[in-house]
Amino acid sequence: MTRIAFAFAAALAALPAASFADAFAFDPAHTEVRIYWTHAGFSEQSAEFHAIDGGVTFTPDALTATRADVTVKVDSIDTGFEALDTHLKSGDFFDAETYPEIRFVSTGVEQTGERTAKMTGDLTLRGVTKPVTLDVTVVNYGEHPVGAFYDFYKGQWLGARAETVVKRSDWGIDAFIPIGSDEIRVVISTEMKAQ
Repeated sequence: MTRIAFAFAAALAALPAASFADAFAFDPAHTEVRIYWTHAGFSEQSAEFHAIDGGVTFTPDALTATRADVTVKVDSIDTGFEALDTHLKSGDFFDAETYPEIRFVSTGVEQTGERTAKMTGDLTLRGVTKPVTLDVTVVNYGEHPVGAFYDFYKGQWLGARAETVVKRSDWGIDAFIPIGSDEIRVVISTEMKAQ
Protein backbone atom coordinates (compact mmCIF):
# COMPACT_ATOMS: atom_id res chain seq x y z
CA MET A 1 0.00 0.00 0.00
CA THR A 2 1.39 3.43 -0.91
CA ARG A 3 2.09 6.24 1.54
CA ILE A 4 -0.98 8.07 0.20
CA ALA A 5 -3.12 5.01 0.80
CA PHE A 6 -1.88 4.79 4.38
CA ALA A 7 -2.70 8.47 4.88
CA PHE A 8 -6.15 7.96 3.39
CA ALA A 9 -6.82 5.00 5.68
CA ALA A 10 -5.64 7.04 8.67
CA ALA A 11 -7.97 9.89 7.74
CA LEU A 12 -10.89 7.50 7.46
CA ALA A 13 -10.02 5.97 10.81
CA ALA A 14 -10.16 9.43 12.38
CA LEU A 15 -13.82 9.69 11.41
CA PRO A 16 -16.55 7.93 13.44
CA ALA A 17 -15.92 4.20 13.51
CA ALA A 18 -18.11 2.10 11.25
CA SER A 19 -18.33 -1.40 9.87
CA PHE A 20 -18.84 -1.10 6.13
CA ALA A 21 -20.60 -3.27 3.64
CA ASP A 22 -18.96 -3.14 0.23
CA ALA A 23 -22.09 -2.19 -1.72
CA PHE A 24 -23.60 1.28 -1.50
CA ALA A 25 -26.78 2.39 -3.28
CA PHE A 26 -27.74 5.95 -4.18
CA ASP A 27 -30.19 7.86 -2.01
CA PRO A 28 -32.40 9.41 -4.73
CA ALA A 29 -33.40 12.28 -2.46
CA HIS A 30 -29.77 13.34 -2.04
CA THR A 31 -28.15 12.43 -5.33
CA GLU A 32 -27.71 15.02 -8.07
CA VAL A 33 -26.26 14.63 -11.55
CA ARG A 34 -25.88 18.08 -13.11
CA ILE A 35 -24.46 19.24 -16.41
CA TYR A 36 -23.26 22.78 -17.18
CA TRP A 37 -22.58 24.50 -20.50
CA THR A 38 -22.12 28.03 -21.79
CA HIS A 39 -24.75 29.70 -23.97
CA ALA A 40 -23.33 31.91 -26.74
CA GLY A 41 -20.56 33.05 -24.41
CA PHE A 42 -23.05 35.05 -22.33
CA SER A 43 -24.05 32.72 -19.50
CA GLU A 44 -23.62 29.33 -17.91
CA GLN A 45 -26.71 27.13 -18.10
CA SER A 46 -27.42 23.86 -16.31
CA ALA A 47 -29.70 20.86 -16.17
CA GLU A 48 -30.25 18.12 -13.63
CA PHE A 49 -31.07 14.47 -14.22
CA HIS A 50 -33.50 13.26 -11.56
CA ALA A 51 -33.56 9.49 -12.23
CA ILE A 52 -30.28 7.80 -11.26
CA ASP A 53 -29.76 4.12 -10.54
CA GLY A 54 -26.80 1.96 -9.57
CA GLY A 55 -24.18 2.39 -6.91
CA VAL A 56 -20.61 1.71 -5.89
CA THR A 57 -18.56 -0.90 -4.12
CA PHE A 58 -16.23 0.68 -1.59
CA THR A 59 -13.84 -0.62 1.05
CA PRO A 60 -11.56 1.82 2.93
CA ASP A 61 -8.65 -0.62 3.04
CA ALA A 62 -8.82 -1.40 -0.69
CA LEU A 63 -9.61 1.96 -2.22
CA THR A 64 -8.21 1.24 -5.66
CA ALA A 65 -10.71 -1.63 -5.87
CA THR A 66 -13.61 0.83 -5.68
CA ARG A 67 -16.02 0.41 -8.59
CA ALA A 68 -19.03 2.35 -9.82
CA ASP A 69 -21.91 1.50 -12.14
CA VAL A 70 -24.30 4.38 -12.74
CA THR A 71 -27.31 4.62 -15.05
CA VAL A 72 -29.09 7.90 -15.75
CA LYS A 73 -32.52 8.12 -17.39
CA VAL A 74 -32.31 10.74 -20.14
CA ASP A 75 -36.04 11.49 -19.93
CA SER A 76 -35.52 12.82 -16.39
CA ILE A 77 -33.52 15.85 -17.55
CA ASP A 78 -34.78 19.12 -16.07
CA THR A 79 -33.63 22.65 -16.88
CA GLY A 80 -36.63 24.35 -15.32
CA PHE A 81 -37.83 25.33 -18.81
CA GLU A 82 -40.08 22.77 -20.48
CA ALA A 83 -39.35 23.78 -24.08
CA LEU A 84 -35.61 23.39 -23.52
CA ASP A 85 -36.14 20.02 -21.81
CA THR A 86 -38.05 18.83 -24.88
CA HIS A 87 -35.32 20.04 -27.22
CA LEU A 88 -32.56 18.38 -25.19
CA LYS A 89 -34.46 15.08 -25.34
CA SER A 90 -34.82 15.37 -29.13
CA GLY A 91 -32.59 13.97 -31.86
CA ASP A 92 -30.58 17.20 -31.89
CA PHE A 93 -29.12 16.28 -28.53
CA PHE A 94 -29.68 13.20 -26.33
CA ASP A 95 -32.31 11.47 -28.53
CA ALA A 96 -34.07 10.04 -25.48
CA GLU A 97 -36.51 7.96 -27.51
CA THR A 98 -33.74 5.97 -29.22
CA TYR A 99 -31.20 6.08 -26.38
CA PRO A 100 -33.13 6.29 -23.10
CA GLU A 101 -30.14 5.76 -20.80
CA ILE A 102 -26.67 7.12 -20.12
CA ARG A 103 -24.34 4.69 -18.38
CA PHE A 104 -20.96 5.03 -16.66
CA VAL A 105 -19.02 1.91 -15.66
CA SER A 106 -15.72 2.43 -13.89
CA THR A 107 -12.60 0.59 -14.98
CA GLY A 108 -10.02 1.77 -12.46
CA VAL A 109 -9.15 4.10 -9.60
CA GLU A 110 -5.93 6.01 -8.89
CA GLN A 111 -5.70 7.52 -5.42
CA THR A 112 -4.43 11.11 -5.45
CA GLY A 113 -4.83 12.28 -1.85
CA GLU A 114 -6.25 11.46 1.55
CA ARG A 115 -9.83 11.70 0.29
CA THR A 116 -9.41 12.15 -3.44
CA ALA A 117 -8.98 9.89 -6.45
CA LYS A 118 -9.21 9.77 -10.22
CA MET A 119 -11.77 7.23 -11.38
CA THR A 120 -11.54 6.12 -15.00
CA GLY A 121 -14.42 4.47 -16.77
CA ASP A 122 -16.52 4.06 -19.88
CA LEU A 123 -19.32 6.52 -20.57
CA THR A 124 -21.99 5.29 -22.99
CA LEU A 125 -24.18 7.98 -24.51
CA ARG A 126 -26.24 7.83 -27.71
CA GLY A 127 -24.83 4.39 -28.44
CA VAL A 128 -21.21 5.59 -28.30
CA THR A 129 -18.81 4.49 -25.56
CA LYS A 130 -15.80 6.65 -24.69
CA PRO A 131 -13.37 6.70 -21.75
CA VAL A 132 -13.67 9.49 -19.18
CA THR A 133 -11.92 10.35 -15.93
CA LEU A 134 -13.78 11.62 -12.87
CA ASP A 135 -12.14 13.63 -10.09
CA VAL A 136 -13.68 12.05 -6.99
CA THR A 137 -13.75 13.31 -3.40
CA VAL A 138 -14.92 11.26 -0.43
CA VAL A 139 -16.93 13.86 1.49
CA ASN A 140 -17.87 11.73 4.50
CA TYR A 141 -18.66 8.21 5.61
CA GLY A 142 -19.97 6.51 8.71
CA GLU A 143 -23.24 6.68 10.60
CA HIS A 144 -25.62 9.30 9.24
CA PRO A 145 -26.74 11.83 11.90
CA VAL A 146 -30.25 11.91 10.41
CA GLY A 147 -30.55 8.26 11.45
CA ALA A 148 -31.35 9.53 14.93
CA PHE A 149 -34.67 10.81 13.55
CA TYR A 150 -35.52 8.63 10.52
CA ASP A 151 -35.04 4.88 10.28
CA PHE A 152 -34.10 5.07 6.60
CA TYR A 153 -30.88 6.83 7.55
CA LYS A 154 -29.75 4.26 10.10
CA GLY A 155 -26.67 2.26 9.20
CA GLN A 156 -23.57 3.21 7.27
CA TRP A 157 -23.40 5.93 4.65
CA LEU A 158 -20.94 7.25 2.11
CA GLY A 159 -20.96 10.80 0.75
CA ALA A 160 -19.04 11.63 -2.41
CA ARG A 161 -18.62 14.20 -5.15
CA ALA A 162 -17.34 13.60 -8.67
CA GLU A 163 -16.61 16.02 -11.48
CA THR A 164 -15.38 15.89 -15.06
CA VAL A 165 -15.45 17.85 -18.32
CA VAL A 166 -16.34 16.15 -21.60
CA LYS A 167 -16.82 17.26 -25.19
CA ARG A 168 -20.32 16.40 -26.32
CA SER A 169 -19.18 16.15 -29.93
CA ASP A 170 -17.17 13.04 -28.96
CA TRP A 171 -20.54 11.30 -28.54
CA GLY A 172 -21.99 12.71 -31.76
CA ILE A 173 -23.92 15.54 -30.09
CA ASP A 174 -22.68 18.46 -32.16
CA ALA A 175 -25.82 20.52 -32.79
CA PHE A 176 -25.46 24.29 -32.40
CA ILE A 177 -21.78 24.27 -31.45
CA PRO A 178 -20.38 26.83 -30.55
CA ILE A 179 -23.60 28.65 -29.60
CA GLY A 180 -24.00 25.92 -27.03
CA SER A 181 -20.53 24.98 -25.84
CA ASP A 182 -18.92 21.72 -26.87
CA GLU A 183 -17.41 21.32 -23.41
CA ILE A 184 -19.86 20.09 -20.79
CA ARG A 185 -19.03 20.09 -17.09
CA VAL A 186 -20.55 17.16 -15.22
CA VAL A 187 -20.96 17.27 -11.43
CA ILE A 188 -22.26 14.41 -9.30
CA SER A 189 -23.05 14.89 -5.62
CA THR A 190 -24.39 11.91 -3.73
CA GLU A 191 -25.20 10.22 -0.46
CA MET A 192 -25.18 6.43 -0.60
CA LYS A 193 -26.48 3.84 1.84
CA ALA A 194 -24.70 0.58 2.62
CA GLN A 195 -26.71 -2.41 1.46
